[in-house]
Amino acid sequence: MNPMACLPWGGCLSTQRIINAYNQGIFPWYSHDEPILWWSPNPRLVLFPENLHISKSLQKTLRKQLFQVSFDTAFAKVIKACASPRSEETGTWLTSAMQTAYIRLHYEGYAHSVEAWQDNQLVGGLYGIAVGQLFFGESMFHTETDA
Repeated sequence: MNPMACLPWGGCLSTQRIINAYNQGIFPWYSHDEPILWWSPNPRLVLFPENLHISKSLQKTLRKQLFQVSFDTAFAKVIKACASPRSEETGTWLTSAMQTAYIRLHYEGYAHSVEAWQDNQLVGGLYGIAVGQLFFGESMFHTETDA
């Protein structure tokens, strides 16, 4: 089986459609000039917190307490930073329609963010969707090492 199967395309980015998709292991991912594409990776990567290995260099950074961490305090800023093209890219898959849909999901209690701050500046973050006891990490960014 293809490790990243594209399912039927189209539809909308309503809260109910997105949550129904996540409940089936499906998520939207498309470019600005494409119809909405829905994807289902097989297998899906799963991280179990109790099995997470933190490298010695990251442990050292954590002991230095260089960053302040918050949750759900700057969701829109995190998703906007995640949407910024990487240095070697010119575009982003995180279209304005996707950003709007996920910000709506945040206001409705499904989407969450983790923020890393340094000197009151947002220097790293992650956002994703929580459904039941699962958290689907969608994208992350950093402007400082290990943020």
